[in-house]
Amino acid sequence: MQIDPYVLYERVRLQKPVVHHLTNWVTIFDCAQIVKTLGGSPVMAHAPEEVADMAQIASALVLNIGTLTLDFVSSMKKAASAANKKGIPVVLDVCGAGATGLRDTVCAELLRDVRIDIIKGNVSEIARVAGEKVKTKGVDAADVSSDLSCCAASLARKHKATVVVTGAIDHITDGKRVFRVSNGHIMMTHVVGTGCMASSVIATFAAVEKDLAVAAASALCIYEIAAECAARAAKGPADFKEKLFDHLFCLDQRTVKRLQKVSCVA
Repeated sequence: MQIDPYVLYERVRLQKPVVHHLTNWVTIFDCAQIVKTLGGSPVMAHAPEEVADMAQIASALVLNIGTLTLDFVSSMKKAASAANKKGIPVVLDVCGAGATGLRDTVCAELLRDVRIDIIKGNVSEIARVAGEKVKTKGVDAADVSSDLSCCAASLARKHKATVVVTGAIDHITDGKRVFRVSNGHIMMTHVVGTGCMASSVIATFAAVEKDLAVAAASALCIYEIAAECAARAAKGPADFKEKLFDHLFCLDQRTVKRLQKVSCVA
């Protein structure tokens, strides 16, 4: 199956979807900026008194467990319930799953109590959510001995969701198909927030494409091509981050077609 990431990139610019976030306080500005750079409209509403109302004007919802409090979890559930009723996609970034019992518990509760359409994390985070006995190094990936593809596909089938596993090669599966994205650059690992921003990019694309596996693969391809372009011109992490936004804003179809590394392997 061939996909054209640039088609969705243009669709985002045309439709300007509102993407509601209950996200990591460490990276909240960057998540808002990456959506705005794409042409979407970010909103970062966490108060329990307004999250359900905000979901009514949104086209996608991002939940990120990076900086948890119990009140925050309550707001997440309210926002997701409202999003489920409206029928918009909900992206869960399982940031740091496997690092603490609280994060593991919250992931389990969210997957049980509300519908999550896209589950996104690194190798050890996804393995942990899938029930493997692994520990995450804070929010950084740890080694996983289990079969990544089987683990992700099983999780996808269990929750009838799309599972996104990020890394040097990204794996996206809906339990049947598997897409691989081989774009990106090592400089991304030297900047705080690139993972959280990836979730926001995925949600923005999911807001304009019903095939969520295609949306996620396209989103990561576009985002990571911009990262490759930025890295070639950057002197270091700070310079890279600034250039990442600029290159994402300025991507053209020729560049995307020349650099895209997306394949459907199953």
